[in-house]
Amino acid sequence: MNDAMQQKVKQALETIRPYLKADGGDVELVKVSEEGIVEVKLTGACTDCPMSQMTLRAGVERALIREVPGIRRVEAVS
Repeated sequence: MNDAMQQKVKQALETIRPYLKADGGDVELVKVSEEGIVEVKLTGACTDCPMSQMTLRAGVERALIREVPGIRRVEAVS
C-alpha cells in the first residue's frame, strides 16, 4: 500500500490505542497489503486475553474500515 494509506492506518490506530491501553494492552502495525489487509500485533494484556478476537473485529477492524477507505480486513499476527 502507499505511504498515505499506511499513515491513515497509523492515525486510526492512535484513536483506539487509549482504549486498549486502559485495559493493559496495545496494538502495533505490522503491514498493510495491496489488497487492503492490515496485519497488527496485539501486545500487553491483549496477547493472552480471551476477548482479543472480539477486540480485533469489533474495535480495531471496525475503526480502520470506517476511517481508511480501501481497508477490507484486519488480521492479528504474532
